[in-house]
Amino acid sequence: MERRREMSKKIMICDDDAGILEMMEMIIDEYGFEVITEANSLNVLKGLERERPDLLLLDIWMPLLSGDQVLRNIKADAQFDALPVIMYSASAEGRAIAESVGADDYIAKPFDMNDLESKIRRLI
Repeated sequence: MERRREMSKKIMICDDDAGILEMMEMIIDEYGFEVITEANSLNVLKGLERERPDLLLLDIWMPLLSGDQVLRNIKADAQFDALPVIMYSASAEGRAIAESVGADDYIAKPFDMNDLESKIRRLI
């Protein structure tokens, strides 16, 4: 199934797991979006400033700075407080964490790819 190209829309993915980052990059690219990846959660704000994505996919459990702390920092910055963010995790408490920090949506790992795509398209 060929997908409509929406290269004007840019999605940033932040995950410390290189395998998941690569897999998600390939999938999101197949959906027709431009993809930016960031493995280091400490660099997300700089990446947002540089790339100006239309949506952020954010892992919750990362070393250095967890996804919920990253999202708190993003929401505290007026230039990004309206940025749609989908958080994800394999953790049983992932949804509650995502909701508590104001994520726009949540998806559990392992991903349902159709669900992921519909959530992305709904938010951008």
